Amino acid sequence: MRWRWIASLAVAVLTAIGFAPAVTGSFLNWDDNVNFLENLSYRGLGPSQVRWAFTSTLFGHYIPLTRLSWCINYALGGLNPAGYHLLNVLLHAGNAVLFFFVVRRLLAAATAGGGQEGRRALEISAAAAVAALVFGLHPLRVEPVAWISGRADVLCGTFALLATWAYLKAVEANGAARPGLVLAAAAGLAAAILSKGSALPLPAALLLLDVYPLRRLHRLGAWTLVREKLPLLLVALAGTLTVALALRHGAVLTGSRDYGLLARVTVAAYSFVVYPLRFVWPSSLSPLYEMPARVSPFELKFGLGLLACVIVTALLVGLRRRWPAGLAAWTFSALLLAPTSAAIRLGTDLAPDRYSYLSGLSLAALAGGGALAGIRLVQGGRLSRATGRMAALAALVVIAGFGVISWSFADVWRQSETLWRWAVEVDPTCSICHGKLGESVLEGPSGPARLVEAEQLFRRAIALRPDLPDAYFNLGTTLVVQGRYTEAEDPLRIYMTRVPQAPAGPERLGLLYALEHRYEAAIPLLREALARKGDTPTLRGYLVEALRGRARELSAEGNATEADRLLAEARTLEGR
Repeated sequence: MRWRWIASLAVAVLTAIGFAPAVTGSFLNWDDNVNFLENLSYRGLGPSQVRWAFTSTLFGHYIPLTRLSWCINYALGGLNPAGYHLLNVLLHAGNAVLFFFVVRRLLAAATAGGGQEGRRALEISAAAAVAALVFGLHPLRVEPVAWISGRADVLCGTFALLATWAYLKAVEANGAARPGLVLAAAAGLAAAILSKGSALPLPAALLLLDVYPLRRLHRLGAWTLVREKLPLLLVALAGTLTVALALRHGAVLTGSRDYGLLARVTVAAYSFVVYPLRFVWPSSLSPLYEMPARVSPFELKFGLGLLACVIVTALLVGLRRRWPAGLAAWTFSALLLAPTSAAIRLGTDLAPDRYSYLSGLSLAALAGGGALAGIRLVQGGRLSRATGRMAALAALVVIAGFGVISWSFADVWRQSETLWRWAVEVDPTCSICHGKLGESVLEGPSGPARLVEAEQLFRRAIALRPDLPDAYFNLGTTLVVQGRYTEAEDPLRIYMTRVPQAPAGPERLGLLYALEHRYEAAIPLLREALARKGDTPTLRGYLVEALRGRARELSAEGNATEADRLLAEARTLEGR
């Protein structure tokens, strides 16, 4: 018992140390600006903020518990990003500890015919600590931990692990599950889904654990296993309906005409393969892996991914009797990736690192299983102690290497500009990365050279992906700032045609016309932007100035009636 708690404390401390640079990070121009800097709705813990947390479907995500945690952060520390980052790091360190206790039971079950308490508790605790550190310190964890908006994955992981631990407690005896603990697991699942919908496949994952390593299928039968999970299945069903409704109301989904069924299956298979590859070799990780304009199974990386997915699945099925853990881990990973795979939802990001937060648990558990197998080979005399020490040293070096890489990568995530310079270096063909770097340059220290650099980055982004709209808007904005109004009009109009419902287009073009004293053209655009965006002081101020400017022109032309009408509209807007 004492070693168990010492190991769990070590896991927590080492994991927190590995992500310490993140605590000094800032809000990033990667959703953080929308979620926090521009968002007044979450600021506090009053009834309106709680109502917002439980009704918002921004970006198509229904994540009320995550948003409520942001409200708590604001209530405690306002807009100081340190508190938000600290909570992310603490939650992740806690998740590593929860995983330690979960994987300890699973390793015991794998070596004891399904029983969750092995007689050699010290060896199992040591192997579980290896698995927890591999999970906790792995560089794939940097994105959800070092990015404040990534908290949804971390908080979802907290409740999903709690639900799994409660379920394992419920079935630790040889008979049927204990109903009270199954209900506790269902409550944990509900909280996980309300943090992020990626926990939806958890009931299926628990059924998989029943097959291996718990080996309950042969003892109790499939119907009993399904029936005892009815509370979990009902929660998952309700969660599926809620997530689907949120996607319908808040998300921009890629239609089937843009990516057909074959392309979606291809990208899903690619994602099932690429995460284990990144787990084994976490090199050149990026905040964004850009979705290509077209996906074909005949393209090299997608074709290889599809082929590898089929081959690995076939091999693991063939080895299921000799190595059931391999097939279980592979299936678990694919199950937990399902809600976020491109087979269901396609966006601008192809297989982002944060999606591996839950699916990567099974791969870390395999590492713990390997550590336990090595320990028992040494104890059984089939492996010399010298070889065992060398293997243990190698494992420590790998884990320490993960920690060093995570520390360095977390430092990259501290500022928007360093993050996107890294992303452009990793993938020079990423259009969105160039655009985001251009935004970061504009947000940083001002100066003519910085404006020129931003303009070049936006033009490069457009050259790489002419179909993506944001770079046109940013290029137009940069040209406006430089006073090059005539040049700015064309990219702003292109943006408006690409995103016809967005308020930013008419707002920026209306401002451009106002700066050129083309008030008659500016006014309808600014009115349109105000109607779409809602009342904001800045936008209202632009419209007031345009109305007054046009009124002066009309007065000079002798049209006092129309001038008075516009001035009355301006006074009404000022009085809001």
